[in-house]
Order: sequence, then structure tokens, then C-alpha cells
Amino acid sequence: MLSHTAQYALRGVLHIAASPPEGATRAAETAAALDVPEKYLARVLNTLAHAGVLRSRRGAKGGFRLARPAADLSLAQIVAPFDAVGNAPRCLIRDQPCGSGEPCIAHAEWHAVAESVRRFFQNTTVADLLAGQALEDAAPVPHPSGNEAT
Repeated sequence: MLSHTAQYALRGVLHIAASPPEGATRAAETAAALDVPEKYLARVLNTLAHAGVLRSRRGAKGGFRLARPAADLSLAQIVAPFDAVGNAPRCLIRDQPCGSGEPCIAHAEWHAVAESVRRFFQNTTVADLLAGQALEDAAPVPHPSGNEAT
């Protein structure tokens, strides 16, 4: 459902949010903790900083922090720079948006599922996830090159 990049973004933000509040979390530290490629994750985190999800700081005491409280940061805001979770769902049958004007045979069921997913991303915050599940339990995400990041 989400691209590997969006999954890395979610995992990276969750790791940063779960880190001690004093000081920033470095991309290298986050990549090592999540067992993902450091350069790739650094680009993802920098994109999130430009989007206002994270704050970044260079230098010896540099790294990343949340730009706002975890309770005010929805999953939709994190994945928005990478995936269009909230947009009209693509048709499962045809290569176009699925609309009510000429609905495909799967439209009614697929639209309900897509709307449920959209609501989940809009209404679920980083704080909600941190309160409900330990990050160590998260499944590894394969690297976009096809090599598993385990």
C-alpha cells in the first residue's frame, strides 16, 4: 500500500519520536537502529524536514527532532511528501481514478476500503502509535533496490 520510501519515513519518524527528548537524533543512528540504508534514510529525513515534519540541525550536536508534538503529527503528514494516501483511489480495474460516473465492478468495495485507509492516516498520530506498539516489533521493510533491509 505504501512505497518503501513512505514506510522508511514512518519508521524513521517513529524512531526519532521515541528517542530521548534531550538532543537530536542523527540519521546514522536512526538508520542503524532500523537496519536501513543510511544515505537513503538521510534523504528521506531531509525531505521530511523541508516538509515541516522534522527539524534538522547540522554539526556536532545536530540531527533530527519532531517539528511539533507527536500528538499533533498525523501519519498522513508524514507520508504526504512520498505517497498520495488521501487522494482519490486509483481504479483496481482501469488505469484511471475510480469515479462514481463510470464505476468499475470493484468501485463500491474498493472505495470503502480506500476511505477507511485515508481516515486511518488522517486520524492516527505518532503519539497514538508510540502508545500502542514497541518499535522493535515492527517488521523490516525491503530496500527499494530489491535487497531486504533486515
